[in-house]
Amino acid sequence: MGKNHQMRGVNTRLAHAGNDPRDFHGFVNPPVVHASTVLFPDAAAMAARSQKYTYGTRGTPTTDALGAAVDALEGSAGTIAVPSGLAAVCVPLLGFLSAGDHVLIVDSVYHPTRRFADTMLERLGVEVEYYDPAVGADIAGLIRDNTKVVFTESPGSNTFEMQDIPAISAAAHAAGAVVMMDNTWATPLYFRPLDFGVDISIHAATKYPAGHSDILLGTVSANEACWERLYDAYLTMGVCAGPDDVYQVLRGLRTMGVRLERHQQSALHLARWLEGRAGVAQVLHPALPSHPGHAIWKRDFSGASGIFSIVLDGGGQAQAHAFLDALEIFGLGYSWGGFESLAVHVQLDDRTVAKGPEAGPVIRLQIGLEDVDDLQADIEKGLAAAAR
Repeated sequence: MGKNHQMRGVNTRLAHAGNDPRDFHGFVNPPVVHASTVLFPDAAAMAARSQKYTYGTRGTPTTDALGAAVDALEGSAGTIAVPSGLAAVCVPLLGFLSAGDHVLIVDSVYHPTRRFADTMLERLGVEVEYYDPAVGADIAGLIRDNTKVVFTESPGSNTFEMQDIPAISAAAHAAGAVVMMDNTWATPLYFRPLDFGVDISIHAATKYPAGHSDILLGTVSANEACWERLYDAYLTMGVCAGPDDVYQVLRGLRTMGVRLERHQQSALHLARWLEGRAGVAQVLHPALPSHPGHAIWKRDFSGASGIFSIVLDGGGQAQAHAFLDALEIFGLGYSWGGFESLAVHVQLDDRTVAKGPEAGPVIRLQIGLEDVDDLQADIEKGLAAAAR
């Protein structure tokens, strides 16, 4: 797209990033390259590996296209594609932590990240400590001589606590620690972690980039200082994503901007409506002025995606299940970012520092692309059932 690429609108960039049709005989989409073995012209070239592609795990035109597109969005030095969002969490943690190291992880983190830290990392001799998402610059008091990584997620993917990422990054860097961020909620369209001091940006591309609830994929993007070590960990572990999934995510990127805009509009409409509803104690959406982290969201983020939570006004599992079972349009399922709306009863018993809301059960709502009036009517049924 030329040197004016970054000056163009986001949807223009999404439509064209990662592929130059002139490279592939004018076809607007890059080819899906299924590859393991790559042949060399002679023994000398083989010994020196003096060609762009040497083996399927080290990249193909398909993976390069997605990596280039994500780098353009993230402002990163390089991006790897791995088989799932959880793999996108695990690879950088394993690549930057060793036995005897200390890692700080936000207590509102995605539960599978916590499970990996509490099992695999601790078994490998890494000291794992969780911190309050509201800590901000005071995280400096938790950093030890052996703290190598600070792992952030903002907002938290169940209760949506915001973190002061620039302050945390500054404190971590002053102590020589690497900052990682799970940015799946915002995508690089609404928050670019590397612009705020983060070293490694992590996404479950399963969610908004893929957008259709049929692909598992993760991306990890690093700044110049961390790229070589991240890429080495990726090659060492061999956790490369399959070409068909990579292609589907690249295709999903083309429409991510317009989809996110619809997700955002519908979610905000419903969140505002829910704030005054009987049976709702609290709405956990950082774009609402009532949210404790709203000022940080307004300062650092340029938009909000389509997932938030509500706290029912009293009750427990019975009320949560009654709410969910009354829904007809919302599916009962995990994940988010797809075209369909989903709901789940959030469990917070894994928290150690930030205990979360206590007024009643927490219901997470993924707002899809359906008509918002239909979704509102469906939520009404859920609230009525919970009240009964």
